[in-house]
Amino acid sequence: MDKNKRSNWNDFKEILDQHHITRLYHFTDRDNLESIIKNGGLYSWADCDEKGIKIPKQGGGDTSRSLDRRDGLQHYVRVSFTRQHPMMYVAMNDGRIFNPVVLEIDPEVIYWDDTLFADRNATRNGAQKGGTLADFKKIHFNAVTARTHFDLDESEQPFFQAEVMVSHFIPLKYIINIGNFGIPIPSQPKMLQSKDAYTAQITRATPTAFLFLIDQSGSMRRTTTYNGEQMPMSEAVARIVNNQINELVLRCIKTNEVRHYYDIAVIGYGSDAYSGWQGELEGRDFVSPQELKDHPFKTITTRKEVRTRRGTVTKEVESVQWIDACSNGGMTSMHKAFGKAKELLEKWMEQHHDKDCYPPTIINITDGLFNGTTKENMLQLSNELKSMFTNDGNVLLFNIHIVPNDQENVAFPVDKSEVESGSYGQTLYEMSSLLPTRYNEPISDIRGDEGNKRHVAMAVNADMSTLIQLMDIGTPTNISQNK
Repeated sequence: MDKNKRSNWNDFKEILDQHHITRLYHFTDRDNLESIIKNGGLYSWADCDEKGIKIPKQGGGDTSRSLDRRDGLQHYVRVSFTRQHPMMYVAMNDGRIFNPVVLEIDPEVIYWDDTLFADRNATRNGAQKGGTLADFKKIHFNAVTARTHFDLDESEQPFFQAEVMVSHFIPLKYIINIGNFGIPIPSQPKMLQSKDAYTAQITRATPTAFLFLIDQSGSMRRTTTYNGEQMPMSEAVARIVNNQINELVLRCIKTNEVRHYYDIAVIGYGSDAYSGWQGELEGRDFVSPQELKDHPFKTITTRKEVRTRRGTVTKEVESVQWIDACSNGGMTSMHKAFGKAKELLEKWMEQHHDKDCYPPTIINITDGLFNGTTKENMLQLSNELKSMFTNDGNVLLFNIHIVPNDQENVAFPVDKSEVESGSYGQTLYEMSSLLPTRYNEPISDIRGDEGNKRHVAMAVNADMSTLIQLMDIGTPTNISQNK
């Protein structure tokens, strides 16, 4: 269904070219993609209601729908000029969407004669809106082309949310990146054969990435028990992470070669955030399995519990280390670690964004409250990480709160009510990813539940044995045996 084009469409194009605008954007939840493809494109929420199209995850709440009706905008698909729309993060904080994807829309929709424009959120007081070239020129293009609204003066921030409002429907062919989410686009959309997210094989052509964020503040000096030994929590966490990295390297060894199935980074944080690698890899960010195999920091002798026919026995074993136990004191600047993780992932995504790659996994391990920032800022940083995606799924963010010795713990809750109200755990809950169903079975083994609900990638008061299980779940094993 093509719409009538404005007679003066070239005047609109000239403005777009002047500001180097080649894409428009619409955010939605990954769970909505199948419906969008099946129904041949993006409908307004009111058209979905009238046609009986179910929206699995609705980005707008009741208030926004009420405002749309008030202003007669319920039959318009709202499109923006920015990938990082503030309302996307609001929808994430409100729990309406969990795994956002950003659809890239062909600016051709601007040229349709029934398309409207607004210089800010169209339902906001004072919004200038209409369908003429004069209305289009009211958009503050210097504002909408900023990287984020935080880069603008407060007076200009509302104009970052300028909108293009497309009447009723955007056909699939105008969604430029609809083929980049791992779901085949059939010639007959109703015959869609969908592909589950988070199922991509990990190969050298389609690698994944792991980022371990480790709290190395002074409180990590407190003692815990690990494999029958009393030691600082920093030492126990270092041993567990080193062991997990070793397992990842071993998975890459095929015959006589170490295959590059993933990139691995370790970020330590206390008063600052920094590369956690030691030895010859010190100061590096992402490193390959081959580099890890070739450049261990040191080998230590540790005690390990081993199951035998006679029961569990403790043996001394040699363990390879790439990171060292550290508790630097000072603040717990988690926000700096998240900022550094985003910086690394932005570069990684540039190389892998359109590939069928299993999405990167972030495992953040901390023993206490972050400081030096606000909860609102941590939620924003978390949302920015979780809104990154490959065509196979969104970045997965695990947040693990550990404590000394044994205390009651919560692992992979299915509801916020499982976490004590007002606690640090509820903040971690809000910061963490909603896990795909492929994790249900191993998580149900830990929780002892039926495993038929979606779990959140967080734990509170996780003892060392639980932490090992969490790490195993957080590092997927779907490696291709041949590629």
